[in-house]
Amino acid sequence: MLPIPVTVLTGYLGAGKTTLLNRILTESHGKRYAVIVNEFGEVGIDNELVAHTDEEIFEMNNGCVCCTVRGDLIRMVSGLIRRKGRLDGILIETTGLADPAPVIQTFFLDQETKERTALDAVVTVVDARHFEAQLVESQEAREQVIFADALILNKVDLMDPEGLARVEASVRELNPRAELIRATRCDVPLDKVLGRSSFDLMRLLDIEPDLLEEGAHEHTHDSVQSVSLVSHAPIDFDKFKAWLGDFLNKKGGSVHRCKGILHIPGERQRLVFHGVHMLVEMGFGQPWKEGETPVSKVVFIGRNLDRLELEIAFRDCRVTQ
Repeated sequence: MLPIPVTVLTGYLGAGKTTLLNRILTESHGKRYAVIVNEFGEVGIDNELVAHTDEEIFEMNNGCVCCTVRGDLIRMVSGLIRRKGRLDGILIETTGLADPAPVIQTFFLDQETKERTALDAVVTVVDARHFEAQLVESQEAREQVIFADALILNKVDLMDPEGLARVEASVRELNPRAELIRATRCDVPLDKVLGRSSFDLMRLLDIEPDLLEEGAHEHTHDSVQSVSLVSHAPIDFDKFKAWLGDFLNKKGGSVHRCKGILHIPGERQRLVFHGVHMLVEMGFGQPWKEGETPVSKVVFIGRNLDRLELEIAFRDCRVTQ
């Protein structure tokens, strides 16, 4: 039996991994994929942001796949490879804080996983707009580029030619071997992501000789925290928008990522928002299902976040009778 190909989608917070995943899932490729989505926060949002297709979506919340929930990944993959019916592939979307090394290690240290799956590619999405700042503050952003065999330089539409050339040079310095693809909203051909057969273990061992040594890549995210907010009452959109804009103007430098799904009175669809530092996008997403009780969920990931302050402010955005 041929091993099941595995594609790892990685990239720093807000780079565009979920956008890329949705492009893959909504294309007419006629293949059957299982999707594993890993979230850093204790409240799962990404599962609701991923396009509703025939593919099965599995969530791993409240921890990063490269450290606290790595065992969950092994169990999930083990369950998938024992199922009846052939999978064409497994897609793993890591958290924006994941170090790819322990994820790669997982597919070589667990015997069953090693025999029944094969890493096809590590695809890293790079946020061209914020990459230079991320390199200064985050070792993970650096590692994600180094371990990639395909690099999608996303959000190039937000860059001037000089800035883009500078970012490309930084990426190339870290990883001169990977294919580099420029993109806006991750608009890349599927064959640049799937079925690449471009994972090269020997190349990575040249870079990281201890890659496959157990315990060599212990990893924590002590300096980064996640605050998750939930409301069962509808949200006043005008209040929320005003508060979020004001909050990010004042403290956006400490907010690596914010995202959420809001229940707005009278609207059939979820209102979805994504933010990276002070940049925010909003728009309507999937409709609420028949019989589903709408719930608003918001996640902030960053440093020096005041949980109580955020909880009070979000509560004040609820619709009052």
